[in-house]
Amino acid sequence: MHRLKVSLILLSSIIFLMTSALNGQDLVEYSFPVEGVCGMCKDRIEGIALEEGKASAAYWDLESKVMTVSIDESETQISHIKHYLAEAGHDNGEFIAPDEVYDNLYECCKYRPEADDENLNIVNGHIYSIENGERVPVIGANVFFEGSNLGTITDENGYYNMSNEGEYSALNVSYIGYADQVIPIEENYIDITLADGNILETVEIIYKKKAIEISFVNTLNVENITKEELYKAACCNLSESFETNPSVDVSFNDAITGTKQIQMLGLAGPYVQITKELLPDVRGLNNLYGLNTTPGPWIESMQLIKGTGSVVNGFESITGQINVEHKKADRGEVLHLNGFLNNGGRIELNGHGRINVTDNISTSLSVHGKSLQSPHDRNGDGFTDMPFEKNLVLANRWKFDRKKNFVGQVGVKVSNLNYKGGFHDHFAGLSEAHEFHWRMNSDVQRKEVWGKLGYINSESPDFSIGLQVNATDHKQNGTYGLDRYDSEEQTYYANLTIQNIINNGHILRGGLSYQQDDLTERVTKADRYVINEKVPGAYLEYTYKKDNKLSIIPGLRVDHHNNYGTFVTPRLHAKYNFSDRSVLRFTGGKGFRTSKIFTENIALFTTARSVEVRGTNADTPYGLEAEVAWNYGLSYNKGFDIAGKEVIISIDAFRTQFENQIVVDWENTRRVSFYNLNGQSYANSYQTKVDYELIENLDLRLAYRYYDVQVQYTEGLRERPLVSRHRAFINAAYKTKSDWHFDLTYNWRGSTRLPDTSVNPIEHQRLDRSPAYSLVNAQISKRWGKKWDVYLGAENIFNYKQADAIIAGNDAFSQYFDSSLTYAPLFGTNVYIGFRYNLIKEN
Repeated sequence: MHRLKVSLILLSSIIFLMTSALNGQDLVEYSFPVEGVCGMCKDRIEGIALEEGKASAAYWDLESKVMTVSIDESETQISHIKHYLAEAGHDNGEFIAPDEVYDNLYECCKYRPEADDENLNIVNGHIYSIENGERVPVIGANVFFEGSNLGTITDENGYYNMSNEGEYSALNVSYIGYADQVIPIEENYIDITLADGNILETVEIIYKKKAIEISFVNTLNVENITKEELYKAACCNLSESFETNPSVDVSFNDAITGTKQIQMLGLAGPYVQITKELLPDVRGLNNLYGLNTTPGPWIESMQLIKGTGSVVNGFESITGQINVEHKKADRGEVLHLNGFLNNGGRIELNGHGRINVTDNISTSLSVHGKSLQSPHDRNGDGFTDMPFEKNLVLANRWKFDRKKNFVGQVGVKVSNLNYKGGFHDHFAGLSEAHEFHWRMNSDVQRKEVWGKLGYINSESPDFSIGLQVNATDHKQNGTYGLDRYDSEEQTYYANLTIQNIINNGHILRGGLSYQQDDLTERVTKADRYVINEKVPGAYLEYTYKKDNKLSIIPGLRVDHHNNYGTFVTPRLHAKYNFSDRSVLRFTGGKGFRTSKIFTENIALFTTARSVEVRGTNADTPYGLEAEVAWNYGLSYNKGFDIAGKEVIISIDAFRTQFENQIVVDWENTRRVSFYNLNGQSYANSYQTKVDYELIENLDLRLAYRYYDVQVQYTEGLRERPLVSRHRAFINAAYKTKSDWHFDLTYNWRGSTRLPDTSVNPIEHQRLDRSPAYSLVNAQISKRWGKKWDVYLGAENIFNYKQADAIIAGNDAFSQYFDSSLTYAPLFGTNVYIGFRYNLIKEN
């Protein structure tokens, strides 16, 4: 183990010296008993830990009564969560629920025996063993009352339960390979860890958890996407992490650059607030390649929220929020390695290692390398289907444990990205290199530094203070045919939050924030733009709860923009439980953002179109107004059983209504126009999703989604182009007892409206609408315990390709050249193979 530590430290030092770079948040895991008896208890307990206790993950086992939480100790502490649980009516060892609270629980939730109840004589608990330094349940351990033949064996959770009617004073516990133990009965609940008998090898037990967890208690409708869900696909970066999620669409910006964007509720990625552990991440210039700088193997989990987010996290969330939790410095695998290769020649290597430097300090180093150097033109349009890539991303984080009630984290991340593409024969060496071969080259250098500091008073857990800070330097230089787009941006962010728990567990949160963006852009097709934005703000949010059924969270922000003046952002989230597995939620509020028109519409540089910016205000960025929109939504989740298996139906409906929008007008084939909205613009979204375990270990997810997205152009109200109205989705995941995993995903996408090309010559015209098409992805993986995982997969199995993605590709410098009308894959079938290796814990 000493050699491993030395190797990790040496590796970290070498990479630091080579790149002068480093990054980082983190979680600590706790397990403890919590009393409860039914599904409503489960949702309440997990919801309180996540919502009020601010845990990053929470799981309560109904049979064993054991709660497992992962927390960021700069945000909360374990005694804080236990306090909330007791205040909601659940004893947990450290805190006992007040009688008046317990008495108001539903009858099905009451767990305390009456004074004359025979359950007072029940003895229960768990049997554990130690494997790889971690405590795991023992299945089939023998538990008897000492001096009798009365006993039982533990179940798959290591749980036992016996009635002590004879009032025996001790337990006798035995299991093959471990020493027998006699345990005095001094309380009703007894956890026992077996002593190693040094006879047999240990047995590793892996639990099945839901890959996407949906709570019936949280006020916000949060989908927690776990590593198990990410493992269903290659998941090499954030843009590829949503292939098995029907709520998020991923598409290419154009047919040349290879950049991707996500869509939620019918609107593009910039309307979704994407954060890294609640710090701003994919925004501004980073909207272009930010999804590529978060490798999938670095991700621990993601939280997806539809509709407006909390005012605590800022004013930019309009259609939703995606928060990405990275692997931590003080928990999880000591070492994780991932390798990936596909039939297009794409190679990726990812690594994450962590060590405890001292008892109070831990650090981690994450590495991502990617290379693609093979030219491909499978759809026959004369251009490379995927750009050449050389990417290196490094991140280092440090965690400092509590000292005098303080806890802190700091991190650094450096990204160096290079993309090349264009005329296929030029890169394939099939024709003599020529300066008038259309080519694209884009270089990105990005540096990030961030920190968190929290104060928690262990004697008064109702009060806490947290400070988050973040700074980035982003430089991007690109050539696109005869055009250039060079830009640089520095951003600064700070958020101070004060939280106080008032009577009956209600929460009051408030704080101050500051956001600054300094942007310079040099655009051949337009002009040089210098944009300086400074936005100080203040916010207040209150959480009200009643009878564990009703929960309301009103929030208000007031921010002052140096260009746009003062703007007010109200938001409201509410939920009502009809039963323990039936909940209705409402979300509504306002969002505000400033558009970075060029980097958010990079496709315009892969066309011959001119650029027209119809700005009318010399004092605002690009002369345009800020984008302002209201978002309203209802969601309903219902769980019930069929043949002993749980079915969860999720239905939601959202509307985004713009007060002002920066309209991106592609309707004239000779130019792209940007102007302020004059009229109405809206996006309606409806989705139904069903999750069901059809048979043991076969999980099905079915969904249908409908979008109605309309924009007021100069010519009138029209359907937004390149947004599919209809999408049908099926995902099936099966796991065998020998740990083979089979995953299949089917996507059907309806047609989309294409911008008008009728004024072009006939050979350069396209249909008014794209055809509907289907995509099928599949993956097979085999796991050997927690250490090794090998996977083989194929995307787009039936080889669907958009053959006419580029207009006038044979004459790229003509006035008709256009690669922006991309609605489907270009490369065709993509076969890949990869491995994962985990070193779980230091010895």
